[in-house]
Amino acid sequence: MDEDKRIPYFFLGVGIGVAVGILFAPKSGEETRTLLRSKADESKDFLKRKSEDLREQVIRKSEDLREQAAEVVDKGKSAMQRQKEQVVAAVDAGKQAYRDVMRDDSGMAAD
Repeated sequence: MDEDKRIPYFFLGVGIGVAVGILFAPKSGEETRTLLRSKADESKDFLKRKSEDLREQVIRKSEDLREQAAEVVDKGKSAMQRQKEQVVAAVDAGKQAYRDVMRDDSGMAAD
């Protein structure tokens, strides 16, 4: 059962237990109130532990996501750099080819 589904069932169980306990309590009123307070404190402690666990999970997950995002950005930068280098190489090759053609045409015109 998922963690999210356990908490409502826990509270439902606590509520039913309190109701049954009050109806069939073999103890005096003061003892019953003390018992109820202790159960409420236990519930509070349980919720506090669960909220701390959830907080830690969220922090870990956000750190993981941050790392993954940084990796994606780095890969993107690397791909952009490679593309830039290829474009520059293509432009340089085009310039060189143009110069070669112009040189060949100049040599032919002089003949």
